[in-house]
Amino acid sequence: MAKKLYVGSLSYSTTEDGLRAAFEQCGVVVSVSIIIDRMSGRSKGFGFVEMSTDEEAQAAIAKWNGQDLDGRKLVVNEARPMEERPPRTGGFNRGGSRGGFRGGDRGDDNGGSRW
Repeated sequence: MAKKLYVGSLSYSTTEDGLRAAFEQCGVVVSVSIIIDRMSGRSKGFGFVEMSTDEEAQAAIAKWNGQDLDGRKLVVNEARPMEERPPRTGGFNRGGSRGGFRGGDRGDDNGGSRW
């Protein structure tokens, strides 16, 4: 059964092909995915490698955790299932007040305008 590994502390220059080549030293790599920031298009510095067996996954952890790849010491461990998270709040306001100048009727005689 395939085992997914979390690989953290990746260099921004590390490619999926380079990560695959490194982990193939420990066995058959089923898939490789480096997580990319949507806004910048740059690596977020972590990714996932799926090894074909539990034994190969353990060998990859033993070989690469704390070892240097492209100038960075990797953090490698078993990936945990993604947890359910509550919806994000804050940030960009989609509707409602925009802050700053407040228009509209303020209850005075000039219809909300100060001037």
